Amino acid sequence: MMAVTSFQDLALADRDRAWDGDAAEKRVRKWADAQDGPNEAYRNAHVWYDANNKDNFTAYKLLIADVIDGHLRAVPRGVMAAAAIMQGSRGGVDLPSKDIARVKSHLAKYYTKMDDQPPWE
Repeated sequence: MMAVTSFQDLALADRDRAWDGDAAEKRVRKWADAQDGPNEAYRNAHVWYDANNKDNFTAYKLLIADVIDGHLRAVPRGVMAAAAIMQGSRGGVDLPSKDIARVKSHLAKYYTKMDDQPPWE
């Protein structure tokens, strides 16, 4: 079973904040107290996960959030990077076709918060 995470409506970080997905993932893991394995707080920083393998960090894709001043925030450049991957950037992402529209819808909600349009519109 694959799953699109429910929209968390996270507050946005500054639009010009740099995005480093690897560093963000480490901070999210620490903030979520998920060093030993993923949990719901860790999941909420991602847009998609493989629910059958939810105990493996590799099951989580499309990280869009980082920990800023102790709070999980959606990072606009992270959202844009995820949207670019959905458009095939960096080799794209291997998701079930049935989840693609829901992933795009999730990302589009953050584009609306940023007063912007996702690349597929």
